[in-house]
Amino acid sequence: MTAAQLLSELERTRDETLSYFDVPNDVLERRYAPGKWSVRYLLHHLSDSESVMSYRLRRVISEPRQVIWFYDQDAWAAALDYSVVPLDLARKMYEASRASTIYYAERFYEERGGTRFVHSVSGLRTLKDEFDKVADHNEHHLAQIRAAINGGTS
Repeated sequence: MTAAQLLSELERTRDETLSYFDVPNDVLERRYAPGKWSVRYLLHHLSDSESVMSYRLRRVISEPRQVIWFYDQDAWAAALDYSVVPLDLARKMYEASRASTIYYAERFYEERGGTRFVHSVSGLRTLKDEFDKVADHNEHHLAQIRAAINGGTS
């Protein structure tokens, strides 16, 4: 992926994600499949993931060759109780984290994209891998949100 393609994808997924923060409460409770996260939970997860990945990116840029630990998304959802966290707070965190990611992608995707680090689960990765993961991860969950809204369950 080129830097221009990445930036376009980060902006596209950002804009679509932000649009879902404004859907009615009954839509926020829809699930893309029985027993799966609701739209509300997916938005909170995207917010937390953005902040985690933004931290990882800044860490790798500043301190190359780090070991970056995974985070347990289910533990975060349960312990932080996504059912009661204000969605406006999640939206603000998502927006700020994505703005940071876009800024650093513009500066460092090409220049330092080969910078390596170790992810505690997936092993050796590069800064480019992590930038690409931000966009891919967001799109993965947008597909789930679309499925929930277009025929999911309550």
